[in-house]
Amino acid sequence: MKKLDNYRSALRVLEQAPLQDRTNEFVQSGIIGKFSLQFELGWKLLKALLVYEGDQVSASGSPREIIKRAFRYFDGMDEEAWLSMLRDRNDMTHIYDAVRASALVERIVDDYIPVFQRLEAFVLERYASGELDELA
Repeated sequence: MKKLDNYRSALRVLEQAPLQDRTNEFVQSGIIGKFSLQFELGWKLLKALLVYEGDQVSASGSPREIIKRAFRYFDGMDEEAWLSMLRDRNDMTHIYDAVRASALVERIVDDYIPVFQRLEAFVLERYASGELDELA
């Protein structure tokens, strides 16, 4: 599944964030940008999985609705963490000071990367038979 492949590839890059100089503004900007991309790939992956499962809500296109519905479908999904990521993603455009940017980078490293990793592990386990290969 192309969406899963893209998700996994982007996650490998974001997983490098803890190894970087997170005090550097340029590095912070890069981590925040990679987080934004990973979040987009994540909710779109969830949308594709809901379509595969035959759920009609997935047609709405709303990240919030897709996250809430995916929480009902997929055991172990942390709805609050995903909604927190959605808020942070939406608020990113309003981060102008170094303190808020630094705090977001720490949440990304400490809280959000593990959430992305859990989704990856869940999808690989649940759809291990390769049945997602047919999805674009």
